[in-house]
Amino acid sequence: MNEIQAIEAAQMKTELDQYKVGDTVKVHFKIVEGKTERVQIYEGLVIAMKNSKVGKTFTVRKISYGVGVERVFPVHSPRIVKVEVVRPGKVRRAKLYYIRQKIGKGAKIKELIVKKKAKAAVPATEQNS
Repeated sequence: MNEIQAIEAAQMKTELDQYKVGDTVKVHFKIVEGKTERVQIYEGLVIAMKNSKVGKTFTVRKISYGVGVERVFPVHSPRIVKVEVVRPGKVRRAKLYYIRQKIGKGAKIKELIVKKKAKAAVPATEQNS
């Protein structure tokens, strides 16, 4: 392994969150203001994921006061504390750039309904009590 690959391997996060394009996510991002640090939450729709390895990024779009705002986050950045999936989306495209031209309800993505695992068979004696 050469030196560049060793440095890249050290910078990559091992635990990656399970989110994809079309999901509505909350990105907990560390903001440094002078000597203080705080965590700011950026909630929006993931419209694109690009590249691979250390340079991998994802783009999150939200509507703020009627104006569309997009922000690109590096996946392996040490400033990203965590990424929560608020609502999984059902899409058939890798890039959702067409959402930029949509307004109101047209900019919504259908929710992906995930089937829950079937519960274990409950004995009849426990069902009656």
